[in-house]
Amino acid sequence: MFALVDCNNFYASCERVFQPQWESKAIVILSNNDGCVIARSNEAKALGIPMGAPAFQYYSFFKQKGVKVFSSNYPLYGDMSSRIMSILEQYTPNLEIYSIDEAFLQFKGFDLFNLEAEGHRIQKQIRRWTGIPVSIGMGPSKSLAKIANKIAKKYDSKTGGIYCINNEDKRVKALKWTAIGDVWGIGRQHCKRLESIGVRNAWQFTMLPNDWIRKQMSILGLRLKKDLQGLPHIQLEEIQPSKKGIATTRSFEGTLAEFKDLEERISTFASSCAEKMRKQKSSCTALIIFLRSDPHKKGVIPYRNGCVVTLPYATNSSITLSKYAVLGLHKIFKKGILYKKAGVMTMGLVPTASRQLPLFGGEESKHLLIMKALDHINKRFGPHQMKLANQDLQYTWKMKQEHLSQRYTTEISEIIEVK
Repeated sequence: MFALVDCNNFYASCERVFQPQWESKAIVILSNNDGCVIARSNEAKALGIPMGAPAFQYYSFFKQKGVKVFSSNYPLYGDMSSRIMSILEQYTPNLEIYSIDEAFLQFKGFDLFNLEAEGHRIQKQIRRWTGIPVSIGMGPSKSLAKIANKIAKKYDSKTGGIYCINNEDKRVKALKWTAIGDVWGIGRQHCKRLESIGVRNAWQFTMLPNDWIRKQMSILGLRLKKDLQGLPHIQLEEIQPSKKGIATTRSFEGTLAEFKDLEERISTFASSCAEKMRKQKSSCTALIIFLRSDPHKKGVIPYRNGCVVTLPYATNSSITLSKYAVLGLHKIFKKGILYKKAGVMTMGLVPTASRQLPLFGGEESKHLLIMKALDHINKRFGPHQMKLANQDLQYTWKMKQEHLSQRYTTEISEIIEVK
């Protein structure tokens, strides 16, 4: 049996753990730079606030309806997620962290256990230890566990947040209840194609001939059909692969027009990418550098451009990446433009341990020791304590976060004080 543990309104729930006065009240969480709504409590959904709603258009509505607004607090959400995943690891070693607020579990050797009771035990422990409410769906396959989780959430008052598809009648009923567009793994285009031939729900999908599914949806569609039939063909992804690309992009608080200001920002972005690569033990073979003016500002010259810089060897050195990123900036910078956004993206990631180095004139060996020392100092004393010489030592880019809560679990100076 598989189980999908999903945290209910995760970002809003994290905020409520430390500010319980907002329990049962409308809450919205905004994206980076307080741009748009990326998470809502059930009360906010009931008010009709859509996902992705531009914050500046809804501020008067929030004030009128008494909606509490929070800026994204990723250190808090990431730490709370880590705590929940560590609890789940106590129940089974077969765990796939699907997202920040979801995880698949596979119960092998639990034939004599009452899995529904086990689900209630997991739910109760997570609630008691972290304060986060979760819904759990169980089924003989990952796809059915996903559907069971939706049922558990939809009919929370009846299910208590736990639903188990453990017999054929429940499976058929759940599939007939699930609209084809809500089936995990069926995208918009496949949904249109299936609806055009009269397939409206998951049960009808499982009745389609294998040949048609293989031809129209490839082998992945056939695996999904088998999975929905209760024959597990989609297994846990126990090994999380490294990211295929890493990017650091930022919108500036104002606009930048001077090359030296953009050079500092591009160098900082390249260094940030290098640090992320070192954490996952990978190196890149190319960089993409881009610049963009403000597309919403009237009366200014619109401009957007980018370039690819191929590196002579794979590297994750902040020094080397900063150097080549600035070379790329020279190619696309134009005077007289008011720049609003810039970014650096890495390409061609390879494991650092097995990267191919050039025969002559490769990277200096001391870079490895310098980067190791740099990461150690920044980890011990806090981020941005040491920088490259072409970075501004006094400036640290900060997102617009006018409604930011405290980092209750990760910053010693911001923990709750009991008086």
